[in-house]
Amino acid sequence: MDKAELELRKGIIAACRAMNSLGINQGTSGNISARYGGRMLITPTSVPYEDLDPKDIVSTRIKGDGSKWDGKLPPSSEWRFHLRIMQDRPEVGSVVHTHSNYATALAICHKPIPAVHYMVGASGGPDIRVAKYETYGTEELSQAAMQALEGRTCCLLGNHGVIATGSTIKKALWLAVEIETLAKQYYLTLAIGGARILPDDEIARVIEKFKSYGPRGKAAAARKAMPKKRKSRAK
Repeated sequence: MDKAELELRKGIIAACRAMNSLGINQGTSGNISARYGGRMLITPTSVPYEDLDPKDIVSTRIKGDGSKWDGKLPPSSEWRFHLRIMQDRPEVGSVVHTHSNYATALAICHKPIPAVHYMVGASGGPDIRVAKYETYGTEELSQAAMQALEGRTCCLLGNHGVIATGSTIKKALWLAVEIETLAKQYYLTLAIGGARILPDDEIARVIEKFKSYGPRGKAAAARKAMPKKRKSRAK
């Protein structure tokens, strides 16, 4: 593998370990994939994250059907919805799947997360939907996930967990953390009488502002903060 692929594989492993240290996943229940050219890299099934090595990450052609994999280990059991997202959403560079506690609790109750906070706009719409329950690792789950992701960057999976997407691993992981934060906030409001939901037009304004929002390097953030220089007129 070349240096770029090696670094991406290392990034997947680092993000897997971060999921658990951030408290949004337990054990090996989550999984992460990333786009590398025309291939999808994904975590193997049932291997503790601390034991993962870059060569353990498996890959397949994005245009394929997932029947042929490169690697000594089998891919995550959830490879089907990872591959489907990569195929249908070319803007997605990474998919993060977690079983974070508050978001999963809402998914168990089939409760979408409404616009209790403007950060719901990070989902791409006025709520975070819940996909209907289907058995894990199946094509039916993949289809249900894609329905819930229509016009969205993330969703909950009924009685299961969370899917978050992003152009990079860092952005997908950031979104997964935001989903859990929103889920916890919504859960707490249910205990004190319920939240006041923001109107759709406000979330639409937030979504427009979010086009330049999210994690970025310091250099990019500095460029965004600097006022643009006016072009001098020729004399």
